Amino acid sequence: MIDDIAVDRLSGHRVIIAPDRQDRPNLPDDGCPFCVGGREAPEPYDVRWFANRWPSLPDGRAEVVLFSPDHAASLGTLGTKGTRRVIDVWADRTVELGARDDVAYVLVFENRGERIGATIDHPHGQIYAFGDVPPVPAGELERAASGPCELCVQAGDVADGDDRIVASCGSWRAWIPAASAHPYGIVCAPATHVASLADVDPDSRDDFARLLGAVLGGLDAHFDEQTPYMLWIHQRPTDDRPWPQAHVHAEIVPLRRAPGVDRFVAGAELGSGVYINSVPAHTAAANLRSAIGAVGR
Repeated sequence: MIDDIAVDRLSGHRVIIAPDRQDRPNLPDDGCPFCVGGREAPEPYDVRWFANRWPSLPDGRAEVVLFSPDHAASLGTLGTKGTRRVIDVWADRTVELGARDDVAYVLVFENRGERIGATIDHPHGQIYAFGDVPPVPAGELERAASGPCELCVQAGDVADGDDRIVASCGSWRAWIPAASAHPYGIVCAPATHVASLADVDPDSRDDFARLLGAVLGGLDAHFDEQTPYMLWIHQRPTDDRPWPQAHVHAEIVPLRRAPGVDRFVAGAELGSGVYINSVPAHTAAANLRSAIGAVGR
């Protein structure tokens, strides 16, 4: 099944037209709906998921995941145990949604902060289950099929002392790609070739949880704020094809290029498809390593 997605005939962009989302509330008047006792969390919880009331995709294929009942927490402050619970929910929902006949790809993501567009200031993310493989992960998979796995190559490079490394936790690495389109754009991936969140073993999930805590805490320390960012996870499609080239990984894109300075994608970039990054990868990585080290002391 293919989602009812419009295609712009000039640009080729695929667009979901979702007019019902225009009326979703920006900030509820009756308190946070994600705190315990709120509309979406009537009972105590550690981690909770539910169907989005204003979905971009129909038929229960857009979900919200609450990371913590603590309104002031964030994915970077939950500790290994708390973040591991979130990762387990991500993996479980990937399996359950991916088993549906009308789902070919499960995208886990988080938009953190009002400046990114998050409408509720409570630690949460979302999951979209697409009817086919969306263009960005499809492009990654197509390129990966033509040669050695680039994520395996890059994870090996940073393990060997490449100056783009941000952090390393057991089987997982975080680094800045040499040609990142975004200042401080970070990739997190296991050093071994693992296809999906569901395939990540328990010890490696703990490593991923520790890595996320270090990296997200480092971003907040470097930018001296609750850094607005986007996070998404690419993994193997769920359309019953083998996809041997799939290598699960998270990408984190902060809105900032310096403390208090936003990074905007401008007309030259959108008009040309060529991005301009003012922060070299080795500089961004060194800054984040320093921030992570300061937090750890």
